[in-house]
Amino acid sequence: MKLYDYNVKDAKGNMVSMKDYEGKVLLIINSATGCGLTPQYDGLQNLYDKYQTKGFEILDFPCNQFANQAPGTEEEIKSFCQSRYGITFKLFSKIDVNGNNEDPLYTYLKKQQGGVLGSAIKWNFTKFLVDKNGVVIKRYAPTVKPEKIEEDLAKLLN
Repeated sequence: MKLYDYNVKDAKGNMVSMKDYEGKVLLIINSATGCGLTPQYDGLQNLYDKYQTKGFEILDFPCNQFANQAPGTEEEIKSFCQSRYGITFKLFSKIDVNGNNEDPLYTYLKKQQGGVLGSAIKWNFTKFLVDKNGVVIKRYAPTVKPEKIEEDLAKLLN
């Protein structure tokens, strides 16, 4: 399967085809609202503001698998992110990124850029950069700030 063969649920529970993002550069993240890395939302929104009109999208998948740091409903998470960080990019349904119930999209992402042993996601705010053709170009560790991704992102958009 290819990236565009997957379907995911948005924050309202509607199915969304990844094909809707064909031709766009994507940054796919697993997030949490109660994490020490949550302030990365500021940097993510800055990237989105700067590059969204050039064909860039951020796909945000809340995940409660790491120390239960994404509590609440999708609506509560969305409200928190919008009021605290002003995010305007797409929020999806809460998912698992590891284990028996992991979302198939994350199984795919990890196989494409898994590193050692196909590497499980280690924490919130792991980021995957995807080019306009749906190729997973790079995986960034949770501690990599969005500003450090900008150079790679700009290259893909040009």
